[in-house]
Amino acid sequence: MKKFMLKTMGCKSNQLEGSLIEENLIKVGFEKVDKVADANIFILNSCTVTHKSDNEAFSILNKAKHDNPEVKTILTGCIAQIEKENLLQNPNIDLVLGNDEKLKISSFIDFSEKCFTEDIMDLDTFHDVFLENTKKTRASLKIQDGCDNRCSYCIIPFARGKNRSANADFILEQIKIYENMGFNEIVLTGIHIGQWGIDFSDRKNLLHLLENIESKTNIARFRLGSLNPLEINDEMLNFLKNSEKFCPHFHLSLQSMCDKTLKSMNRHYSVNQSLELIEKISGSFNLPFIGSDVIAGFSGESEEDFNTTVENLNKSKLTQIHTFPYSVRKNTAAESFDNPVDLKTKNKRASIIKQISAQKHAEFLQNNVSSIQEVLIEKNVDKATGLLKGVTRNYINVLIEQSEDFSEIKNTLQKVSITNIEEKVFARIV
Repeated sequence: MKKFMLKTMGCKSNQLEGSLIEENLIKVGFEKVDKVADANIFILNSCTVTHKSDNEAFSILNKAKHDNPEVKTILTGCIAQIEKENLLQNPNIDLVLGNDEKLKISSFIDFSEKCFTEDIMDLDTFHDVFLENTKKTRASLKIQDGCDNRCSYCIIPFARGKNRSANADFILEQIKIYENMGFNEIVLTGIHIGQWGIDFSDRKNLLHLLENIESKTNIARFRLGSLNPLEINDEMLNFLKNSEKFCPHFHLSLQSMCDKTLKSMNRHYSVNQSLELIEKISGSFNLPFIGSDVIAGFSGESEEDFNTTVENLNKSKLTQIHTFPYSVRKNTAAESFDNPVDLKTKNKRASIIKQISAQKHAEFLQNNVSSIQEVLIEKNVDKATGLLKGVTRNYINVLIEQSEDFSEIKNTLQKVSITNIEEKVFARIV
């Protein structure tokens, strides 16, 4: 029997695709193992958003071959799509499969050829593949793939192709599958979910899909993946505010809070538009989580530009900021930009933003103390404390203080009062 070990890197879409890879292989008779020493096949579902992720991928493959020289290594995902045949020069990679081939791995394993990566830009349709089993407490549902934007720093459109939306009927059917499996919450994911539906002949939009989920499903809660600030208009915000299912958890793809830098990045919104949106979100919900992405040290970002970003981040009502130093990606427009920022400065700027984020998140958590929140109790207990853990609608991970056996309430929705914050957040069922 063929035994495989799978490791998945990167975004929620990649994580979901990893689950599909696993499910598909098991369906055709493969056995999943947890140690590379026990595997005939080692699969890495990769990410290429930064140089760091590239290096991590190659390190993982090197270790797999070191631990089991006889294992067949398969590299798929975004690195495989971008680098293609070049990767076969690496002696620790036996087979390269692109993003469109990853869900059909069993079809390629025994071929003599070593690289299968079709031109991702030729794809015009979304592959509807139902996920029938997942061990997670919150189920991810991929509603689209690809991206039609051309941000100057980003390689992902070339790894994922054009925007391709899942049909609404497929999405609603997948939600019903999840309902029947006992899930109470779904997370809508994709590469650029704000572009859902615009590739259809009747040009639907994300709001249309959310209205269908609200009215035609029984799922208790849903969350949204990352959105561009321009994709949340007043109509969308009004719907979300009145939704019974939406969790007030926003993630805004800001990338910078300096207009000059945004223009260089080919982002088509202003800092004022972002600040106004954040203010609207904050005023529309009770204690909403408002996260963001910000790139530190983009090429041409002067000290003054960075200080502008810092000033605007500080005055915003963001509750958390995910930041990372800018990483030049080959074949992007920004690869040739003048005035690159040195690594030391990039890391220093990222560190400053991380400090701002830590302060804002601490304040957000403190503001939630004594509040009553609905929590989805996780299936697994917290390893460090043995306590039940859960996630509030506004994206706070909590530990349930009661020490009794509450195994019967796993995977259920419970009302809790957030009691205190130490290194972790504690709550008590009310």
